[in-house]
Amino acid sequence: MKKLVFIAGIAVGYVLGARAGRKRYEQIRKAARNVWETDSVQRGMHQAQEFAKERVGDVADSMYEGAKKVVVAVVSKTDASGTKTTGQTGTNEPSM
Repeated sequence: MKKLVFIAGIAVGYVLGARAGRKRYEQIRKAARNVWETDSVQRGMHQAQEFAKERVGDVADSMYEGAKKVVVAVVSKTDASGTKTTGQTGTNEPSM
């Protein structure tokens, strides 16, 4: 009997919570949309987009330089016999 009352209570709570939950969700969604559409938020979003567009080239250059350093470090390591390997070009710089 206690299990049945408990399950019925959960079912009623779920139904009532779902109804109130949907209403509250719609209120939060509407408030968020109103904030998102304000001029100050849109200006900030535009500035963030412009900043990101300007920095895309810098990130690619940084990644290239970092990868180049890793390749140089790997190529210039010594092999198992203790002799320093220099790669196919005969220098410590990889040919990219």
